[in-house]
Amino acid sequence: MIASPARTAPSFRLPNLKRYVLSGLVSVAIGLSGFTAAQAQDTLVAGGTPSGIPFTFLDVKTNEITGAMVDLIRALGEDMGYEVTVQESQFNTLIPSLTSGKIDIISAAMLKTPQRAEVVAFSDDVYPYGEGVVVKSDYEGEIDDLQDLEGEVIGAQVGTTYVRQLEETGLFPEIRNYDTLADMMRDVSLGRIVAGVGDAPIMGYQLNQGRFPDLKLAENYEQQMVGHIGLAVTKENTQLLEQVNASLAKLKEDGTVDAIFEKWGL
Repeated sequence: MIASPARTAPSFRLPNLKRYVLSGLVSVAIGLSGFTAAQAQDTLVAGGTPSGIPFTFLDVKTNEITGAMVDLIRALGEDMGYEVTVQESQFNTLIPSLTSGKIDIISAAMLKTPQRAEVVAFSDDVYPYGEGVVVKSDYEGEIDDLQDLEGEVIGAQVGTTYVRQLEETGLFPEIRNYDTLADMMRDVSLGRIVAGVGDAPIMGYQLNQGRFPDLKLAENYEQQMVGHIGLAVTKENTQLLEQVNASLAKLKEDGTVDAIFEKWGL
């Protein structure tokens, strides 16, 4: 992370931002008395999911949310002069948590979409992102596109863009929704659904870590729903968004962003 110089806390008030004002210190010297007040420190509350490995996930050893997007928001926070805390939220509750003031910023594997941009304000692009198809390792058919799965029962994670996009194809008699990708992948493994459509980097990471050894990503599948991850703030919080974009550009330029994603195998 890049150390940031001390700075005066912004004059604007962020939703749900906890302000901590350090007590003033009074020093008295012979013939001179002076007052020193420590600069106020803002705490930025970020929302992250417990199951978005390796972007955001719950570390069972520490019982804390960790991952690439956690490292990123902490690096951005340091550069902007904020303390950062990460609050656990299920993916489909991230935007409601933001708009209700429970968190100040979303730092998770959230695709920037026109529908979401009607509700929240996204940062500049953080990471390119697209879907993958997971099936059992002994699946014999070729899967080049979604049409190759026409008529099958498939799954997707609730709250993701894939649910709506899969519904709009009209190819599938049933699309089952799951709270987490791990739940979906488990049902593929058990044969309850033929395939699962979800975030390719997350599913690939889980498979590379040895989870679900009887599953595989369809190798020849051509992504049809590619986008970019972005951080998100409330639409009225334009000053925080400007800060985020300025620091994000700086950390991209100096290699910090690349180093964070490389650390997590992305």
